[in-house]
Amino acid sequence: MMEFSKMQGAGNDFILVNGLKQSFKNLSELAQKLCDRHFGIGADGMMVVVPSETADIQMIYYNSDGSRGEMCGNGIRCFSRFVFEKGIVTKPSFKVETLAGIKGIELTLVDGEVEAVAVDMGSWNYETAAIPVKIDKNEFIKETISVEGKTLEMSAVLMGVPHGVIFVDEIKETETIRLGAAIEKMELFPKRINVNFVKVVNESHILVDTWERGAGKTLACGTGACASVIIAHRLGLCGSAVNVKVPGGELQISIDNEHRVMMKGKAVFVCDGLFYL
Repeated sequence: MMEFSKMQGAGNDFILVNGLKQSFKNLSELAQKLCDRHFGIGADGMMVVVPSETADIQMIYYNSDGSRGEMCGNGIRCFSRFVFEKGIVTKPSFKVETLAGIKGIELTLVDGEVEAVAVDMGSWNYETAAIPVKIDKNEFIKETISVEGKTLEMSAVLMGVPHGVIFVDEIKETETIRLGAAIEKMELFPKRINVNFVKVVNESHILVDTWERGAGKTLACGTGACASVIIAHRLGLCGSAVNVKVPGGELQISIDNEHRVMMKGKAVFVCDGLFYL
């Protein structure tokens, strides 16, 4: 048997496991098994708590398809509340090691419980070699792509993980699924890519719908919300502090003068339980 917690951040749901108490041979297979919504618990991804030599704690993240993820914005908020309220980390400000670097965490506490989690998401990278994008240009900004019989204008950025951003007049879930699935696996993106469809409401409010690499259509994507604000801000479509509405809730994203992104939002426990392996 395996102890687990299920949590969600803006509807993006995860299975969390304390790897300090339990060890596992194949995390990729475990993620697929746990995240299966019919034969497992059901989630968009799985996180395992392990020790870190460079931060207070380390987050190992796997997508529901078993692929390793460098980082997950909604996931790290859930992870941060998990390690604090389970007594693994005992201070409200700490650092988490991820494959995308070390992330600073600030917990907002009310009566000893976590009300909200703010994450220093770090900076971003427009370089096509880093994202990566297979194109003979240094950046991929407002480039034209053709997919599923449609011509779209898309920009790309690395926000811990690769993200594409497409601005639309209206968000349609069917198009997020149809086009997102096709764009994710285009040869243009050697490591695949997350795809965000964005409607700008005003300079401080945008709507985002995301097709996640390795997870499919989700109710929220933290790194996707950050990437959407980064691109919108670069193109002069929004300010530096933006409320991002996603299907599962809201996130607050801000960009500071040092070109770092801060993300703030809730992280909610759904249940604790035992899973029969």
